[in-house]
Amino acid sequence: MTEELEHVQCLIIGSGPAGYTAAIYAARADLKPVMITGMQMGGQLTQTTDVENFPGYPGGVMGPEMMEDFRKQAERFGTDIRFGYVSGVDFSGPIHKVIVDETKTILADTVIISTGASAKWLGLPSEEKYNGFGVSACAVCDGFFFKNQDVVIVGAGDTAAEEATYLAKLCNKVTMLVRRDEFRASKAMVNRVLNTKNIEILYNSETKEILGDGKSVTGVKVVNNQTQEETDVPATGFFVAIGHKPNTDIFKDWLKMDEVGYLITHPDSTATDIEGVYVCGDAQDKIYRQAVTAAGTGCMAALEAERYLAAKEDQ
Repeated sequence: MTEELEHVQCLIIGSGPAGYTAAIYAARADLKPVMITGMQMGGQLTQTTDVENFPGYPGGVMGPEMMEDFRKQAERFGTDIRFGYVSGVDFSGPIHKVIVDETKTILADTVIISTGASAKWLGLPSEEKYNGFGVSACAVCDGFFFKNQDVVIVGAGDTAAEEATYLAKLCNKVTMLVRRDEFRASKAMVNRVLNTKNIEILYNSETKEILGDGKSVTGVKVVNNQTQEETDVPATGFFVAIGHKPNTDIFKDWLKMDEVGYLITHPDSTATDIEGVYVCGDAQDKIYRQAVTAAGTGCMAALEAERYLAAKEDQ
C-alpha cells in the first residue's frame, strides 16, 4: 500500500509577518491554508524586544507578543498551523510537491513562500549575550531607543552607510567600524557619511568584544587589524550591518534569485515564473525589510493565490 498524499489548496512556508498575513487573507477567502512554520516560529521578530513602528500598537509591543497576536488571528480564521520545516520542493508539475521534515510530502495547488531572511552576525559570544539588550541588526527598528546616546555600527556597504546616517540623526555620536581602509558603499553614500559631523570612522578596525555590565551594552573593544592596537569605545548600542542572507536555498533549483539569494518576482507582484508559486516578505525584499512591508506583501500573495485558483475553476 502506498501512503495517501495530503492535498491542499494553499500551503504557506514560513511564519513571520508575511506568512501570517498571507494566512489571514487566504483563510478568509476559504482557501483553507496550511502553514509550515519553520524552526523559528514567528520569524526574526521573535528575537526583537520592543516594536514601536508597527501600526495599531500605540504603546509599542514586544516582538514575540506581536507574533503571537498574528498567530491567533490566523488561527481564528481557520489556518492549520504546523510546527516543522520544509526540507525540499518539486515545482515541476502543475501540482506542487513540498517535503516537510524530510519525511512527509504535501501536494499544493498554490504555494506562498515567506521564509524570510536572517541577519548576518559577527559570531561573537558577547554579541549573542547582548542581542536585544543593546545589540541590534536593524537601525530603523531600534535606533529610536538610543536617542542622544553613543552607538557603534559595523559595516562598510550601502546598508551600513545608510543606517549610520540614520542613527546620526538620533544619536549623540556614531562610531563606524570599517574592516578595510575603504568603504564598499557607493560614492554617494560614502559622501553622505563623510559629511555627517557626528559620525567617526575607524578604518582597518574590527570588533573584538562587546562590553557590558551583564544587563546591557556599555562599550565595544575594537582592534586595529594593521597595528593590533586595542581600544575601548564607550557605547550603549551596537549595530551590525554586514548584510542579510535570505532563507531560500531549498528553492535554488526551481526559482530565479539574485546573487545573494533573494527570490525574484514579477514587477508589482509576488508571482514567480512558476504558476501558483508566490513569494512575500524578506525572502524577496532586500530594500525595506520591515515587518509592515512584509505584511503588505503577504496580503498581496494571498490575493494573487486566490485569483489564480478562481481563474483555474473558471476554465
